[in-house]
Amino acid sequence: MDGIFSLIKSVNEEYIEKNLFYLAKYPLPCRTLNYTIDGHTKCTLYETDDFLENELRRSGYAVEKEIVPVQAFQPDNTVPHGFRRPLPDELWYDALNLYAKKGGKEHPYELIIVLAHKDSQSWLKCAPGAYDNAVGTVAVLELARILANYPARRSIWFLWCNEEHWPWTSEFAAKRMAGSNFKTIAVLNIDGIGGKSADDVKNHLLTNVTRFTTPEGEKLADLLAEVNEKFKIGLIQKKFHAEKPNDDDGSFVKAGIPAAVLNIGSMPYKNPDYHQHSDTPEKVALENVKCATQLMLATMLHLDVHGI
Repeated sequence: MDGIFSLIKSVNEEYIEKNLFYLAKYPLPCRTLNYTIDGHTKCTLYETDDFLENELRRSGYAVEKEIVPVQAFQPDNTVPHGFRRPLPDELWYDALNLYAKKGGKEHPYELIIVLAHKDSQSWLKCAPGAYDNAVGTVAVLELARILANYPARRSIWFLWCNEEHWPWTSEFAAKRMAGSNFKTIAVLNIDGIGGKSADDVKNHLLTNVTRFTTPEGEKLADLLAEVNEKFKIGLIQKKFHAEKPNDDDGSFVKAGIPAAVLNIGSMPYKNPDYHQHSDTPEKVALENVKCATQLMLATMLHLDVHGI
């Protein structure tokens, strides 16, 4: 118990902020395959991959890469969401799923996955995507940093995939897991943590919503609520039932791994800057992101010790 409290307290808001601004403002204004900064030799998503790999290696991880062919979404102002899927003959790119893995010492074939999509909107030029999803990207990186020397009982995998290009690369990761010898006991998708309405920001409400689609997912959502109370993290923690699986957690549900949930700041999502150029790191509620990261960490540790 004391060890978990100590690890929870080690979540560093300054690290989160520093990495958030690195990936969503300077030196990287966005994270896409179809935009390269003037004078640079790599697109901004490849530069993001390099940054994550360097940080993970600094923490002692070997980084595995999974190549997935994808395309960029295209702008389309004739539809409400403002973009369309690419046509088959439009440009293809190689996107990377990045994995940092910890093997379990007692139950190596029981697997906990924590993931985030690292890319920003491919149909908007230089959209920073701070909440969507630089916050999740840096939260998973912070979790990996803290747990680098943790003696895990079960295997823990950190995954960075891509959801703002097509197809979602989490689909390939999920199918790979479903066909493996691992029993995935939990998938925690971190996407848009801290993103909420202007009124919630004004009232300084620290919120987190865990969305689920399956009974196994609801058990995870209930566990997150219990952990929030037990370790006095301080979030207004809620759960939300979705009829159909979606987002990167949905990729795992569709692949036959039902214990998968999304963690987000509000549901329905109320961030007014969603999918806009105005989704900048200056607007991110860092305390909320820190608390949500602490909740993910405490839940992972609980799962590692007790199983599902």
